[in-house]
Amino acid sequence: MELAHLFGVLIFLAPVVILQYIGLWKLFEKAGKPGWEALVPIYSFWVMLKITGRPAWWVILYFIPVVNFFVAIGVTIDFVKCFGKFKFWEHAATVILSFVVLPLWGFDKGVKYLGESATEEFKQQHKYIKSKNREWADAIIFAVVAATMIRVFFIEAYTIPSGSMERSLLIGDFLFVSKVNYGARIPMTPIAFPFAHHTMPLTTSTKAYWDGVQWKYHRLPGLSKIKRNDVVVFNFPEGDTVAVENQAESYYALERSMGRQQVRSTFTIIDRPVDKRENFIKRCIGIPGDVISMSSGIANVNGKNEPLKNTGMMPYRIEFKTMDFNYAALDEFNLNLGGTPPIADKTYVVDASPEIADKLKAFDFVKSVTLSPDAPGPVQGGVFPNDPNRAWNRDNFGPIKIPSKGWTVKIDSNTMPLYYRAIRTYEGNKVEQKAGVWYINDKPATSYTFKMDYYWMMGDNRHNSADSRYWGFVPEDHIVGKALFVWMSWDSTASFLHKIRWSRLFMGIH
Repeated sequence: MELAHLFGVLIFLAPVVILQYIGLWKLFEKAGKPGWEALVPIYSFWVMLKITGRPAWWVILYFIPVVNFFVAIGVTIDFVKCFGKFKFWEHAATVILSFVVLPLWGFDKGVKYLGESATEEFKQQHKYIKSKNREWADAIIFAVVAATMIRVFFIEAYTIPSGSMERSLLIGDFLFVSKVNYGARIPMTPIAFPFAHHTMPLTTSTKAYWDGVQWKYHRLPGLSKIKRNDVVVFNFPEGDTVAVENQAESYYALERSMGRQQVRSTFTIIDRPVDKRENFIKRCIGIPGDVISMSSGIANVNGKNEPLKNTGMMPYRIEFKTMDFNYAALDEFNLNLGGTPPIADKTYVVDASPEIADKLKAFDFVKSVTLSPDAPGPVQGGVFPNDPNRAWNRDNFGPIKIPSKGWTVKIDSNTMPLYYRAIRTYEGNKVEQKAGVWYINDKPATSYTFKMDYYWMMGDNRHNSADSRYWGFVPEDHIVGKALFVWMSWDSTASFLHKIRWSRLFMGIH
């Protein structure tokens, strides 16, 4: 992490932490405890258990991941009850705005320690009695609020829906995605149904949000910036417009193949704000300012080839000496030769990793194994930037410079196909061409300076991935978080006893 970036994070967090501990210090003193005890990690939690009347053994729960978060919230709420704070808003403020309310209550002479809030005597004495329905309602509301806060600002679960990241990530992998690493994005569409992304459960088009309120893009300080080869979750850049009945395909790809009028007469078309667009997960191949290209299936970043790692897959041409061999020898590679028609006598093209390709070469019945990318040549439909003057395809394209905040690009017929959407759609400018002259916000323009950083994302399964090769750059305001680890992996095609992929549980993502 850069020293300057770390310093910025500390400057942001220091006042918050200091104010919170000042409030705890004063409240500890009101409860008859030395104020300094509030500053000692773990020990302060144990003291709070004594102040609230909770069992001392609960300190063990402090060391259990995830559980400790909820227990700490519960004990903190019990703690403020000791000072007569029984209202729901006071409990919510304790969790969300502790650095504000704890100092206020700590210095308020009218706030007194009333006793151990966990005891029945305390509840009877202070008439802190709730009906069962009220207790359940409070518990549910608080759980929703707490879980939403965790999901928005700390960590979120994500499921791999497709094979675009194989072999590093498999269909059925359940991940935890960190919002803290790159900095949590403040919700841009704040009014939404809890735990739903863009569509209400059991429906296909009912919005799970209200876009009548939209906030500008802001992001909290993070632990690091996005680095090359990070596995990143982000909102689909072309997901601003969606054909409801055919959401698997980009609306803009449908427009190119069917025509705008035909698409809009065939499908129900809806718009989505940035943070409510579909979530994608890919590997970051290029960061702001990088120059990226690809030749014969091998990516090149800033003039240096970046061959696919063993976690990725590309088509390989396998030529066998004979087909009279024990096919079980190839089972571990999942090549599916039985379901793949040969392209020539004893010759197949299958998806494999470089590691698998090397292992196949060692078999005496294998004649050759060679990478089999698309050849350079005619334009491949749907490849960014869909410019007929560029004969690009998924394995051969570029060079392309990835925009960075503050970078100024010269505007002409060569650059505008690459940067038109970024300038118009992602950065919100009016862009049009009149008599061969480009206008931005109704003014003639020969250059443009970008306001955001952009990234180039690609799937590890290179021939089975919808990624930047098809829709271009990913703007910084679309970044959701960093994939951390697989906490569960479920193989829906396996037998009952083998559906859980035990070897992938709590596997780190690299």
